[in-house]
Formats: sequence, C-alpha cells, structure tokens
Amino acid sequence: MEGILSMGMHQPIHWRLLCVIVSALLLPGCASAAIPTAVAPAGGATRSTPPPSAQQDLPELVGGNEAFAFGLYQALREEPGNLFYSPYSISAALAMVYAGARGETERQMQETLHFSLAQDRLHPAFNLLDAQLMAVEANEAGSFQLNVANSLWGQEGFPFRDDFLAGLAGHYGAGLRLVNFIEPDDRETARQAINHWVEGETQGKIQELIKQGILTELTRLVLANAIYFKADWVQPFHSTRDEPFTRLDGSQVSVPLMTSRMDALYAAGENFQAIELPYKGERVSMIVLLPAEGQFEAFEETLSLEAVDAILQSLQIRDIKLYLPKFSFSSNLMLAEKLIAMGMPDAFDPTKADLTGMYDPTSSPGAGLHISHVVHQAFVAVDEEGTEAAAATGIIEEIISMPEMMRVDRPFIFLIRDSQTGTILFVGRCLDPSNTE
Repeated sequence: MEGILSMGMHQPIHWRLLCVIVSALLLPGCASAAIPTAVAPAGGATRSTPPPSAQQDLPELVGGNEAFAFGLYQALREEPGNLFYSPYSISAALAMVYAGARGETERQMQETLHFSLAQDRLHPAFNLLDAQLMAVEANEAGSFQLNVANSLWGQEGFPFRDDFLAGLAGHYGAGLRLVNFIEPDDRETARQAINHWVEGETQGKIQELIKQGILTELTRLVLANAIYFKADWVQPFHSTRDEPFTRLDGSQVSVPLMTSRMDALYAAGENFQAIELPYKGERVSMIVLLPAEGQFEAFEETLSLEAVDAILQSLQIRDIKLYLPKFSFSSNLMLAEKLIAMGMPDAFDPTKADLTGMYDPTSSPGAGLHISHVVHQAFVAVDEEGTEAAAATGIIEEIISMPEMMRVDRPFIFLIRDSQTGTILFVGRCLDPSNTE
C-alpha cells in the first residue's frame, strides 16, 4: 500500500516503513561500499547477553516460528514454479517491527507470526536463538558457516524512540544508520548503501535487493535481516549422471541425478518418503520430503508443523540408496499481500497501523508509520559436496545388504533445519531442477 502525504493542516501524514528481508544461501564473493556507520542509541546500548530465562522461552519461540514457517508455505504454495525462502529470516525481521507495534496492530502480528511470548520475553529469546545458531561449528574448519545480521536505516531527524532503538541494538545487534530518504539524490545514495550492505552480508550473491522506485520521499525506516549459510555434506555424493525428472504435468526433463549409498535417518509412509541428510558438524541437516507419485498436491496441502514433526519422529536409521538431483535456483518474493491475507492487515494500512512503539508521535504531529513493502530474496544450490560448498572428502562405507531405495526423480519439498534448537532455517520446493530462475 502506498503512503499518503497531505499538506492540509489537519490531515495526517502517513510515513512508510519498508521491511526488507534478505535471505541468501551459500554465496560466493563479497562487495565493498561506503556504508553509513551505525549510530548507538541513547545509553550506548550494544547487543546484550540474553538473560537465563531466555533459555526456558526458546522452545516456545522455536515452536511459534515453525508454525509460521508452514503457515507461510500454505500462503505461498500457489506461486508458480520452484520456491525457496527463509522463514527464520522473515520471522526475525518482522520481530523487529513487532517491537514497535502497539494495540490491534500488535495483536494481529502476534497471531499471524505465532509470537506467544510477551514482548519482554520474545526479543531476548530471539537474541539467544541467534547466538546459538551462530555458535555452530563443524569438525573441519571452513566446512560449515552460518551467520545472521540485522540493520536499521532511518531518516535523519525522525523522532525514533530511544528505548525502541536500544531494544533492537541489544536483542538483534541492529544499530541505526542515519540516511536521507526525502531528497531524490540522497534517497538513491541510501538505496545503494542498503543494497551494498545486503551484498556484503550475503557474500555478493544478492546485489540489488531494493529496486528503484521502492523507496520514496515518504520512507522513514528500513529494517533488514540477512542469513548466510554454507555447508558440506557429512557424506558427499560420489556418482552423478543425467536421468529423467518427471514434472507435475507429466512431462520429463533430463537433470543431473546424484547417487549415494548411506546409513541415514529415513521414513516411509503411505504417501511419502523422507530422509535426513546431515551437514558437517552434524547439527544442521536437510530434510527431503518426497510425496508418492501423483500425490504431490495432496501432500503439499497438508504440510504443517504437526505433519512434519510426526515425520521427523518416525525417522529411523536405514541403509539407503539415494538418488537426488543437483539444483540451483532463487526466489524473489513480495510478501505484503500474503501477510495481509494471513491476518495482519493493519500493519500495512496507513489509517490503522499503530507502530508508535518506534517513534514519538507528539514530536511529529499527524504522522503515522506503516509497512509499505516486505521484500524477500533467497538462493539455494545443492551439489555432490554440499549446499554450494567447496570440495570435501569422505569415506563411503557400504554394507552387503539390499538397501531401501529413494529416487527423487519427481517434485519434492526440502527443509534446512538446526536439530539442536529445532529452528527451520529454510524451506524449499523443487518442481523442476532444470529451472534455475
């Protein structure tokens, strides 16, 4: 929704809040740019150490994030083609907005995002979750990387509340960078600076998240979250050859199908097969969900937190012969309409949004802040060595027995999940591995 600027004495001015969420997977390269230095909020608050109580709140936070992850999947599944997104990135970015939400806006966001914890408990729990995710280390240096970064870009002179800025600095490590969105030349400079920050945090993969025209003279704040992930398989695939992959419409395309025999956590039900593929460090893994032939839409329609939890609980070690396609693709999503449909319309409505926890309305009479866009980009690449990883070595041990067979030669769903906290970092759907868009 577009902001409204009126010069009438008694007419409201509706400033726009742009919520940017960048999520990138396995990204080579790096960008350098002149990026404004973050300004410490009053009191010089920096990222704080989470209180002991945050550990007790972590399961509730993760459970809510998982419920949102699959609720969003249901909202997105009608999108055509391959799909990939980071529900954790989206939840974290919107949590920063939620910190400033009040009244009905806060209630709608709470229900839509499944934030069951009170505000004073939710944000310390996010802080702890970030810390635990980024503390993951692999057994071999360089074979596993996971990093989460947040930033704020605010209009010079806008009356942001000190406690709001201190809270985001303390719980999300998001310092405020002052920019000027009002003047066209300065606005373009700000857009480029934000894009350069994104490019750097995603190691060069996402180079222009914010397209020209998204920022306007009414923009007052941009919140950004970036997540970077790179990992090698514990057991790399050792054989690849072109094989047919059957699309949903029955047509076939030739794709590189990787092969490996392994002992892996595996489950099979009436309408699916599932396998867990660990990355080095054996804390984060990919879960591949393969619906039975002709059952993809029915399986996808029932995908939920409860369904996935039941599948994860049923996994058992089996001797598996796995065929998995190599694939690489990206998703560019505009999430505002989806989030409105999921139950938080007021945050996007210039006349109803209550984000007064972010700023002092008495210092800016008649001003109102609302979300104008939620932009999400994500990229995934899977090959023999890992998820877009450098070469790795591994020893494949085979036993003399007939293995279970899992041939992923038709559309499938996959998750990348931190097993220690249960956090789902990424969710994807591969309908056509040959499509790299």
